[in-house]
Amino acid sequence: MTFEPDVIVVGAGLAGLVATHELVKAGRRVLVLDQENRANLGGQAFWSLGGLMFVDSPEQRRLGVKDSYELALRDWLDSAGFDREDEDHWARKWAEAYVRFAATEKRQYLRDLGLRVTPMVGWAERGGGAAGGHGNSVPRFHLTWGTGPEVVRVFAEPVLDGERRGLVRFAFRHQVDELVVEDGAAVGVRGTVLVPSEEERGHKSSREKAGEFELRAKAVLVSSGGIGHNHELVRRNWPVERLGPVPTTMIPGVPAHVDGRMIAITETAGANVVNRDRMWHYTEGIHNWDPIWPDHAIRIIPGPSSLWFDATGQRLPAPNFPGFDTNGSLKTILATGHDYSWFVLTQTILEKEFMLSGSEQNPDITGKDLRQTLVARASGGAPGPVDAFKQHGVDFVVAQDVPTLVEGMNKLSRGPRIDAAELARQIVARDLEVGNPYSKDLQLMAVANARRFIGDRVARVVKPHRFLDPAHGPLIAVRLNILTRKTLGGVQTTLDSQAVRDDGSPFPGLYAAGEVAGFGGGGVHGYNALEGTFLGGCIFSGRAAGRAMARAVG
Repeated sequence: MTFEPDVIVVGAGLAGLVATHELVKAGRRVLVLDQENRANLGGQAFWSLGGLMFVDSPEQRRLGVKDSYELALRDWLDSAGFDREDEDHWARKWAEAYVRFAATEKRQYLRDLGLRVTPMVGWAERGGGAAGGHGNSVPRFHLTWGTGPEVVRVFAEPVLDGERRGLVRFAFRHQVDELVVEDGAAVGVRGTVLVPSEEERGHKSSREKAGEFELRAKAVLVSSGGIGHNHELVRRNWPVERLGPVPTTMIPGVPAHVDGRMIAITETAGANVVNRDRMWHYTEGIHNWDPIWPDHAIRIIPGPSSLWFDATGQRLPAPNFPGFDTNGSLKTILATGHDYSWFVLTQTILEKEFMLSGSEQNPDITGKDLRQTLVARASGGAPGPVDAFKQHGVDFVVAQDVPTLVEGMNKLSRGPRIDAAELARQIVARDLEVGNPYSKDLQLMAVANARRFIGDRVARVVKPHRFLDPAHGPLIAVRLNILTRKTLGGVQTTLDSQAVRDDGSPFPGLYAAGEVAGFGGGGVHGYNALEGTFLGGCIFSGRAAGRAMARAVG
């Protein structure tokens, strides 16, 4: 290979593309390595819903949302709960810098690349019920028009243009096994050339060896993602004391190539890896009836109205409501001694409040088809992909009455049998509260609060109704599984995305960005994420890395 790069980028996911884009703008030569084939350019981000957190955006202001850097930073720090002096040193600085980015440059930076968002702002991760606790005080979740593929496109296109101009080379099916360090500085990589693969995007590929390589550059960026599909690593790092016992059954919400192997490789080279026990896994996972990768799972992004029951058939205690506190609900579910739970809802709720995470599950928005989007969202009935899961998903039970519903739930149970009379009692108790515009039921209070926001009232949250009213039927139960997704810890980095050694000193020539770096600093989210922040973390840390490396190798 005669191409002599200034920088080697390990991982062609979003963070790697962003960094490469910045390097190309600066006129630097970049070699991008990835263990997958070209079809997987953009990595895991391609499959995402494309959620982005902006603060005090025009979209928020048009909907009457009053947001600010100060409010967003308070929410972030209260949610993060940084409590480790050394491991959180850079993470806290990253948090302050990222929230400032979200409140200032971020939106225009992306608009200049051609990215647009939908006019509705979502209220994700609504929190644990206290002003000074975890959660978003206001709606901040901006949905990309085009979802994940569009986020990838706006960075991939200028990088591919750089390839045409001779500034970028890709080496796909190159699996890095070692970072080359000389005189204390990273100067290259060694690894395995894998046999060619013609697999479609997301499909599992062979790890058969075809050769070896050693490549050198003035700087190396590791942007290889997290551990989400590597359940062995998830189990090994699971925070039992904080979240409860390791789930027996977990389903992966990311492709098989999200294996986390570069984290250990980077640590072996001398970088400091921190906050291994911080993870972000979802409680609303369902098996995909039409899978792309092995054990492909999807997350339900729910509105707040479904009733949530544990495996024994008892309603989860407040404030464990759908879409409120991911880790809090995960801990509550695992404390029962079981690793699954249930949503019980009506057809009316399904039609308006169920959204499925994933670009492929939202073809109208992903395809940027305005007519299809308006028709699909306004024509009544459940969105096509949601209805398909209702019809074909192994986790769904549909029935006209509670006894028949419970009979179906017990057939899917991985634990105790649910008592139909007890489930009916709890549903009736909730239904009796609907007769007045006020209630002692905290979930109904939360629904009323949500409907005060025009975005939720129009597009996301149904008017409260009785579950046992046949006009809103049939009844639906959904078995919810633990879905593995994000790594919140990783390689510790400075604000330039430069890797840090165990002694706190910068690692010459070595940088890390995206999920492998805990989305910045070795864990910018702390213990909890506010959502719409993972793609943003890849963008912000990738941008910082690209600009810093451009200066360093110039």
